[in-house]
Amino acid sequence: MTLKIARVAGQGDGVAETPGGPVFVPLTLPGETVRGEVRDGRMDGAEVVEASPDRVPPVSPQYGDCGGCSLQHWASKPYLDWKRDQVVAALARERIETEVEATVAVPPGTRRRLALHARRLEDGRVVLGFKARKSWRLVEVTTCPVADPRLVAAFPLLAKMAGAFLEHPKSAPTLHVTWTLDGLDVDVTGVERRSGGLSADRQMQAIRAAGEGDLARLSLAGETLVMARQPRVRFGPATVPLPAGGFLQAVPEAEDAMTSRAVAAVKGAKVVADLFCGAGTFTFPLATVARVIAADASAAGIAALKVGIGSAKGMKAIEAQARDLFRRPLTPFDLKACEAIVFDPPRAGAIDQTAQIAGTKAAVVVGVSCNPQTFARDARVLIDSGFRLETVTPVDQFLWSSHVELVGVFRR
Repeated sequence: MTLKIARVAGQGDGVAETPGGPVFVPLTLPGETVRGEVRDGRMDGAEVVEASPDRVPPVSPQYGDCGGCSLQHWASKPYLDWKRDQVVAALARERIETEVEATVAVPPGTRRRLALHARRLEDGRVVLGFKARKSWRLVEVTTCPVADPRLVAAFPLLAKMAGAFLEHPKSAPTLHVTWTLDGLDVDVTGVERRSGGLSADRQMQAIRAAGEGDLARLSLAGETLVMARQPRVRFGPATVPLPAGGFLQAVPEAEDAMTSRAVAAVKGAKVVADLFCGAGTFTFPLATVARVIAADASAAGIAALKVGIGSAKGMKAIEAQARDLFRRPLTPFDLKACEAIVFDPPRAGAIDQTAQIAGTKAAVVVGVSCNPQTFARDARVLIDSGFRLETVTPVDQFLWSSHVELVGVFRR
C-alpha cells in the first residue's frame, strides 16, 4: 500500500488514516508518503516515497534498529513542539486548559544513566546493547549519541565485566550504569537467583573487572559487591552519597530545569513539603529558600539525604522520614505547617497522596511527572478542590524518544 502520514502518535510512530482504520508506521513524519506491506495495522520497514522537509539525517549507527531513539530523524523544532502537544492532549482529556510552555531541550551527550542489557552470542562474545523496538532482541551498541561520552568510553570494560553475570542460562543481566562525581557506579539486575545466585568464583571475576576499570562501586540488585569510592552526586548545595541501585534523574540539565522551576514557584513559603523525595533531588534546592519536610518510601534514599544535610551550608532545616506514600499518604494534619508542596511520584502517579494534598492549606503545589496522563489525572483532583493549574513546562529529558517529563505549578 501507499499511504500518507497524517500525524505522529504518542509512542512516536507515524499514523496514516485509512478506511480500515489507522495504520502505524514507525520512523515516519507528518506529510510523508510511504509504501510497504500492512499487517495487523502496522507498516514496518516502510519505504519513504516522499520525505518531509522536517526529516534530518540520524546521527546514531544503530538508528532504525535500536528501540531507544525512535524520533532521531525529526528536526528539533517540530520534534519539541510535538512533545509539547502530547502534554496539551493529556491535559485536554481531563478537560484542563492552561499555559503550556515550550519544551525545554537537552543537548546530546548529556545522559549520565544508561540501562545496558548484556547477552552472550553463539561465538561466545559478550555484547551490550538496547532492545529493539517492541522486541526482546538485543541491538549491540558500540556508541550512543545521547549518552555522556564517559559512559560510552566504558562500554568495552562493561562488556568484559558483564560476562561474569552470565553464569546461568536463564540470567539476562542489565547493567544500570551511572556517572557520578566519583566515577562509574554499576548496579546489575536480572541475574538468576533460584539456582543459588551468582557463585563466589563469578563474583570474584566481576570484582576483578571492576578493579581493572576503576569503578567507584559494583553492586548486584542493590547489594554492594565492591566499593573503591562512595559514589556521590550533587543536589543544589549538597553532596549526597548515591544509594546502590537508587533513583537519579537521567540528565543533569533536565534536573536543573525542573528543580529551578520548583524553587521559583515556592519562593516566599516558610515550610515546603517534598514528597517522593528520593535522596533529595528537589529537597536541597528547596532548602535554600524554605524549611523542608521530605518523605519517601526508600529508607536508603532517606539515609543518603540525611548524610547530605551535613555537606552543605546556608540551607534551611530539613526534616526527612522514610514513609510509603502509597500505603500511608501524608495527611492534611501531617502537612498542616506546609505553605507549599512539591511532589514527584513514579509513572503511576499519586492519586491517593494527591487527594490528601487537596485537603491541605498549602497555597502552592508543584507537580513533577514523567507521565503526562497520570499527571493530568492527579491535576484534575487538585483543580476540583480549588487549585488553578497556572503553568506547565515540558522537559525533554529522554532525547529523541517519545517520553516527556513536565513540571506543573498549581495555586489556590
